[in-house]
Amino acid sequence: MFDIAWSELLVIIVVALIVVGPKDLPRLMRTAGQWAGRARAMADQFRRSFDDIARQTELDELRAEVNRLQETRIDPAAEIETAMYPTGNPINFGNDDVSPPTPPAAPSVEPPPSTPASSSSVTEALPETTEAPRT
Repeated sequence: MFDIAWSELLVIIVVALIVVGPKDLPRLMRTAGQWAGRARAMADQFRRSFDDIARQTELDELRAEVNRLQETRIDPAAEIETAMYPTGNPINFGNDDVSPPTPPAAPSVEPPPSTPASSSSVTEALPETTEAPRT
């Protein structure tokens, strides 16, 4: 707080001892300590009251903000649309009248008629081998 060196404090004590005297010096120090305590208490009280006023002001501002938000009804869809389209209308590239092409119709394919397989047709499909197996 105060920038007092030991040498300066020693000079103050010596002057107080000479001016007040050794008999009344303890009473003077006690009175000075009480005054310093009262001044410190008043400073703390002032700081606390100032903090309370600042806190109360902040609370009043918050209450006003909450009341304002409760009074205004927010439409989420409108808020999203406003965020997406800040100019008020969606972006138009000029091709809104073009419809997507329709896919061509697939040709109808009829399955081939199924015939029952006979044993003779199976043997005709197998090739005949006349060679003997190699070892």
